[in-house]
Amino acid sequence: MTKSRLAVIAFGAVIGAALTASADAQQRVSVYTAHTANIVERLIPEFEKATGIKADVVKAGSGDIINRVRAEAANPKCDVIWSIGAELLEANGDLLQAYVPKEAAMIADAFKPTGAWLPYTGILNVFVVNTKKLKPEEYPKTWTDLAQPRFKNLVSMADVEKSGSAYMQLNTFLAIYGDNDAGWAKFKTVFTNTAISTSSGAVPRFVNDGEAVVGITLEDNAYLYLKSGGPVAIVYPADGTSAIADGMALAKGAPNPAAGKAFIDWSLSAAVQDLVVQELGRRPIRKDAKPLAALKPMDQIKLVKYDIKNAADKRKEYIDKWQALVQSR
Repeated sequence: MTKSRLAVIAFGAVIGAALTASADAQQRVSVYTAHTANIVERLIPEFEKATGIKADVVKAGSGDIINRVRAEAANPKCDVIWSIGAELLEANGDLLQAYVPKEAAMIADAFKPTGAWLPYTGILNVFVVNTKKLKPEEYPKTWTDLAQPRFKNLVSMADVEKSGSAYMQLNTFLAIYGDNDAGWAKFKTVFTNTAISTSSGAVPRFVNDGEAVVGITLEDNAYLYLKSGGPVAIVYPADGTSAIADGMALAKGAPNPAAGKAFIDWSLSAAVQDLVVQELGRRPIRKDAKPLAALKPMDQIKLVKYDIKNAADKRKEYIDKWQALVQSR
């Protein structure tokens, strides 16, 4: 074989390897999510089967995800931020790349995005109670009921600094009782009874297992234990709760932006929205989706206005106050 022939073969091998590496890169997507492990394990195989794209998932609390994306900003590793608090995305718009999904017209007006992030599902903040520990007449009916002495150290709540859902719960409380000294004083009476959990997903597990009798959590997290026959019930606070979208976004400088966009399009598709509603207990954000019949109708739940921009703007102030409460114990 001639030297020129060998050179052609070698060059072809190099080009082939480069093309294979490029193809592999295009067929992977890096997803950072605050979703609980059971949801990740249910949904990611569906994405991979539907698209042929392999998903590399990093799971952490919402605050840790944002911190990681910011730390990696000079050399981005994340393609999509998936299912974290909308106010965190709103407050960190410099880390996001705007994208208009294929079916953007199907997003319900109530969930239309205001920045570079997109809505993923609708979520409600609720109480989850252990039905073996409490009779129905003993369930807490309002947020301030959680301050009753009988619940001392028996209320589970995630860390507001790390959990996007816990931060929403704090903001919901302040929306009801006031973002002022009086409102914070009322929250402190509830905080006194709380045991801070390791994550938002752990809250309903602690209640299900009887380590806590009440948990402040997301409706869908509570629903999964209810659906599986656990000794739990969902309580919608009579003094009000919030219903907002959790969000997702394409990361700025995403190494695989095409795959990231495919992931977002898949997440907003009718089939996936129906799956997260029917199997996971989330509320849909599409105009054509039907809510889960097992959950309380929205028109029977007292809702308060949740100001995403205010929650984003005041995040540092609120986290500082939360840390002061933690340190005062």
